[in-house]
Amino acid sequence: MQLKIITHERIVFDGEVDELVIHSKTGQMGILKDHVPMTTVLEIGVTKARQGEKERYFATMGGVFQFKDNLATILTDVCEDGCDIDVTRAKDAKNRAEARLADNSAKIDTQRAQAALARSLARLKAALNK
Repeated sequence: MQLKIITHERIVFDGEVDELVIHSKTGQMGILKDHVPMTTVLEIGVTKARQGEKERYFATMGGVFQFKDNLATILTDVCEDGCDIDVTRAKDAKNRAEARLADNSAKIDTQRAQAALARSLARLKAALNK
């Protein structure tokens, strides 16, 4: 099946895959060739694409997933290939978000800090699974 991962800025990936695992609002889903047509909303998480024996991981920051006629399309604001992620930067972002959430004396936007933590964890997971 064909997988296209598209952001506003570029096509992150466009190629053939044998299996796809996405992180949707309803949980993790596996997609194989000839899956029934579907559309779902994605959570911040990791998308895994298997090409033969090779696996690729993408940190996907939400978006929409559509599957029809063996074409899987992910439309998202931000997506990073695990091979391109700076692990040190992602760890620093994770530490900052955790510190913000742990600081009870600071006035923070909790939802924003939780989203930052989720993004950094997705980046780390995608990068370290490569």
